[in-house]
Amino acid sequence: MKKSLAVMFVPAMALWMTAATLVSTICVAQDNSAVSSTEPSPAERSIAEAQKTIREKPAQNTGYNLLAAALIRRARESSDPRYYSQASDAVKKSLQLAPNDFETKKLQVSILLGEHEFPAALDAAKALNKQSLDDVMVYGLLTDANAELGHYKDAETAAQWMLDLRPGNLPALANAAHLRELFGDNEGSYELLQMGYDSTPASETEERAWLLTQMGHLRLASGNTDAAEKIFEQALNTFPNYPFAVGELAEVRTAQKRYDEAVVLFQQRYHSAPRAANMYALAQALRLAGHDSEAKQAFAEFESTSLQESNTKDNSNRELIFYYADYAKQPAKALKLAEQEFAWRKDVYTLDAYAWALHVNGQEAEGRKQIEIALAVGIRDARMFRHAGEIALQSGDLAPAQRYLKQSADLNTADSEKARVTLASLAQPSGR
Repeated sequence: MKKSLAVMFVPAMALWMTAATLVSTICVAQDNSAVSSTEPSPAERSIAEAQKTIREKPAQNTGYNLLAAALIRRARESSDPRYYSQASDAVKKSLQLAPNDFETKKLQVSILLGEHEFPAALDAAKALNKQSLDDVMVYGLLTDANAELGHYKDAETAAQWMLDLRPGNLPALANAAHLRELFGDNEGSYELLQMGYDSTPASETEERAWLLTQMGHLRLASGNTDAAEKIFEQALNTFPNYPFAVGELAEVRTAQKRYDEAVVLFQQRYHSAPRAANMYALAQALRLAGHDSEAKQAFAEFESTSLQESNTKDNSNRELIFYYADYAKQPAKALKLAEQEFAWRKDVYTLDAYAWALHVNGQEAEGRKQIEIALAVGIRDARMFRHAGEIALQSGDLAPAQRYLKQSADLNTADSEKARVTLASLAQPSGR
């Protein structure tokens, strides 16, 4: 079934729900907007439409549903999670007017996904699915929630239902593409995203930029930095200053060892989207660029901010795990956080972080078990392969260690270089 299916997580379903919003409800500061343009974005255009609808029909919930959908979309345009809170307020107003509205309840699930409340989103989506077994968008919500929790078989089943119910629909293509990447079929994933892009109107600039960014991400993950660079530049021409594309282009510069340029781009993204995870990427770039003092300060700021959100679902705990494991050299803290995340979700990225935390604490057998569970899904990720190689090497299992490290090296990404260094050390007469 994996071949029959279809991205940096934001709820994929959020983009394709009918959207509009109400200008007067938006209190997010304009200087944090991702787009510095005099032209309104697609979500901002929907703002005006919803405002008009609410003015004309204040006793109906339609306008508030449009408002909530556009706020969800605006959260992605700007990479600002505060829009989800405003969307939630719009949903509450809608439910006051129409307590059992099915469309409103789907929007509630999209908000939960945007806030990374994946267990709650899954429960709510299952309840909606029982009410309507043929609603395509509900299957999309199920796909998103299951994938983020690591329930890949259930995610695959839900995505296939989307494709069976409405072949070629854009949300299904996006969800199927994400799963294909996780299953290791990057070319198949790219083809589905290309299909989605080709069917997206030119006026939907953010939607097209999002699809391009996912496509560029796939090229970058496969080591094709030149192709990735061109795609990210195309995304930024389509939707200027798009945080997701800016961050990915910064990753290209890192892979090209143009570290100072990467710093500038990571700074740009952080200015648009001041989130802890984005500060972590900036701190790493500063360190690679040789700006040790600034890097130290950025890491400290990251740790402080990350700890403040650590007990929420929308957190930067995975980045904090790697910070404690690789930079701060505080393995016990890394493992405590990893156990906290592992307790509620078991997607491949969480398994990778958990395995690495176990490794730096000397628990090689359990670390190897978890990283191999992650890789068994099929994902081809240079960092995961490198981690698997290092863990196998520490366990004294040379053959699989070399195999994993070579798989990392062959992908030709920034992480691949670290794998090559380790492989080179193994080739020396004295080994490692």
